[in-house]
Amino acid sequence: MNEAQRTRIEGFLRRPAVASVLAALDGEGEETRVVGGAVRDLLLGQPVGDVDLATTALPDETARRAKAAGFKAVPTGIEHGTVTLVAQGVAFEVTTLRRDVETDGRRAKVAFGRDFTEDAMRRDFTVNALGLGRDGAIHDYCGGLADLAARRIRFIGDPAARIHEDYLRILRFFRFHARYGAGPLDAAGLAACIAGRAGLEGLSRERVRAEMLKLLVAPRAVDAVSAMMGAGLLMPVIGGVPHLSRFASVAGGEDGAAVYPAFRLAALAVAVREDALRLRERLRLSNEEFDRIERIALALEGLSGRAERPGIAALRHLAHQVGADAVAAGLVLLAAGVDGAQTQQAIAELGRTPAFLPSGRDVMKRGIGAGPEIGRVLDKARYDWIEAGCPAGEAEQVAFLDRAISAR
Repeated sequence: MNEAQRTRIEGFLRRPAVASVLAALDGEGEETRVVGGAVRDLLLGQPVGDVDLATTALPDETARRAKAAGFKAVPTGIEHGTVTLVAQGVAFEVTTLRRDVETDGRRAKVAFGRDFTEDAMRRDFTVNALGLGRDGAIHDYCGGLADLAARRIRFIGDPAARIHEDYLRILRFFRFHARYGAGPLDAAGLAACIAGRAGLEGLSRERVRAEMLKLLVAPRAVDAVSAMMGAGLLMPVIGGVPHLSRFASVAGGEDGAAVYPAFRLAALAVAVREDALRLRERLRLSNEEFDRIERIALALEGLSGRAERPGIAALRHLAHQVGADAVAAGLVLLAAGVDGAQTQQAIAELGRTPAFLPSGRDVMKRGIGAGPEIGRVLDKARYDWIEAGCPAGEAEQVAFLDRAISAR
């Protein structure tokens, strides 16, 4: 451990919430350590998100100590030994040391223990099995420090055995490589993923969706997705033929501030609305995710098959139907790295389109009663307004409304 890493660890252990929780749980015959992702990210110099703790104490003892220290204790996963503590507004998942008794590829039956080595060896990857003691010592039982330094994602022990315990680890192997790895994938791990790919069918679609969306926005997503395709693992997950070159263009050159999972998924797997419908079923997309992907698909349908690039008026008409954000996304996907300047100019011009202010209430004020005629008048007025270049003034926009009413 170098000096920078030691400094980060010391600072982390001095955080008031961390220090108070470890002081309450560690000692008096029990030992508690920070484990997993928090340790990995500290060593890499990356922001620490959730903090997980492993302890020799049984869940009841963890809860008793927490309450004695004034912390809130919630039995969030008591059957697996997990109690969530909230200290100074920060949540900590505290889990009693465990060993697997039985696994079926999706979930495990566990027994509690007191052996940190045994607990570490049941985890997925070596870089996720590191522990950090209250004294600042790093505990490494399976070569995680060396793998972290090499940016190598490697299963603990026998890769096939780790995958058989939970087939979601196949996707996690690619996701963690995309997030933390460098160089080629671990050969033994890749071979085990290919051999165990049939197990993916038994996983809940929600779990698969969560892993894939995280993978698609990781720094090396292009490499990981390409490796999945080469291993025969990508098409069974998305249920269709991927657009690899388009995804590579988007994920390789996209501004990080603009990254969002649904757009990446659309870049990889969507050309028409039927693709969006398939993904909704295949990956159990949320309503928000499906709405965004479906609108991008409709934008792609509206933009594709043209002899030339549509003008700004055509783009504005399409934006009225599916949303300016979807049209902008469709333009980016169709460009796929070509004509980037023209695409950005079209997106910028689309973004400068003012809002169309007249509403159904304005139509009714002009003597038209409630009913479908209101929508027809508004659509006509908006169409003519777009064709005229979208003037911004309210008076000018209302004039389009009056002309649409007169033309009835």
